[in-house]
Amino acid sequence: MPAADWRVARVAPQRRATVTRAQVETITARALGLFGLVFGAQTVPLALEQSAALVDGTGAALMAVLYGSIVALAVATITKVAVRVACLAFAGLFVAALLAWPFLVDDAAALADSTPWLYYLLTVATTAAVVALRPLWAAAYTFVVPAVYGVIRLSPAGGAVEPLLAVLDAMYAVVLGVVVLAIVTMLRQAAEAVDSAQEAALQRYDVAARQHANEIERVKIDALVHDSVLTTLLSAAAAVTPEQQALAARMARDAVKRLDEASANGPRAFDRVGLPVLVRRLRAALTTFSTPFTVRVVNAGGVELPVEAVEALYTASVQAMVNSLQHADEPGRQARRELRIRGVRAGGCVIEIADNGAGFDPARVPAERLGLRVSIEERMANAGGTAEVTSRPGHGTTITVAWPAGAGGSA
Repeated sequence: MPAADWRVARVAPQRRATVTRAQVETITARALGLFGLVFGAQTVPLALEQSAALVDGTGAALMAVLYGSIVALAVATITKVAVRVACLAFAGLFVAALLAWPFLVDDAAALADSTPWLYYLLTVATTAAVVALRPLWAAAYTFVVPAVYGVIRLSPAGGAVEPLLAVLDAMYAVVLGVVVLAIVTMLRQAAEAVDSAQEAALQRYDVAARQHANEIERVKIDALVHDSVLTTLLSAAAAVTPEQQALAARMARDAVKRLDEASANGPRAFDRVGLPVLVRRLRAALTTFSTPFTVRVVNAGGVELPVEAVEALYTASVQAMVNSLQHADEPGRQARRELRIRGVRAGGCVIEIADNGAGFDPARVPAERLGLRVSIEERMANAGGTAEVTSRPGHGTTITVAWPAGAGGSA
């Protein structure tokens, strides 16, 4: 490695292992999946026993629905696919099962002074709501659903217990739900603060590294111009004999070669940035637009990209979104727009900006229109990535930017 490049690389800071928002979400969801399986397994004997008191066939159906959704929730948290959907599904199915319970009980006397087995899954349901919903809605679920259970406990189908016991059962579920909600909310806020601080530090470092690399490059070019170019020009001006002219020509070829090598070894940024940082920057950019985009993020955790790639992906994506806002809408109809971000293995990213708007023929875009050719395609090519435009008049537009080149095909 040349000395100048070594000095640039040396100033790169060592990244520490930090807890990101994505990691908090993954850990919380997987803990929910694990404890959901444990709590579900513990209730199986009681559920089988109480099935005899329900309308024929409904006990088995209720167990199949709730236990099946718990298993699906555990699989979703392990694979990190459709976690929020699985959490919402279980929370909704639990509410439906709780409301249907009084109508499913056929022999209320068999349940006298006993606790419906649904109670032992109440904490799993409130935790699923915390994972899937915003804090305000999760808090509402945490208070309302245990209150509904407390009312059911007063009825014959719920055991016809004393009001004090029903209130205590409901309050116990509320306290557990509030504790989970508080812990998860604090972890999310702390992780967001760490993410923001890391993003700001990386941006400052990127600026400093680029300035340092540019200064080193300027000194190197100055020395090259002095040692090669000026010397060549002076030799050519003083050349009289054929031998002196041949020497000047050789010196000129050598100077041109060294200039080409210097241009090929330009300044670089050496740090890497987590893909969630890019996701947050794109979400922040969306807040400045008057028209909404549906955002879908897949496999962002654990993916890291070079700073230059992040900058290229961000700039090209924002330009593509601006193009969609300017050209996709048709008279009397507003296009639907999506921003899809997908991590590829541990070091790649594919971003799709899609709409169902007016569309266009890419081959007929004038050469003087620089939005696609320079701001998107050339920018991604210069960073080592690719950009692809898919569009037809009347069929919408999809712009796909990927880094590194070929990441879109290997995802």
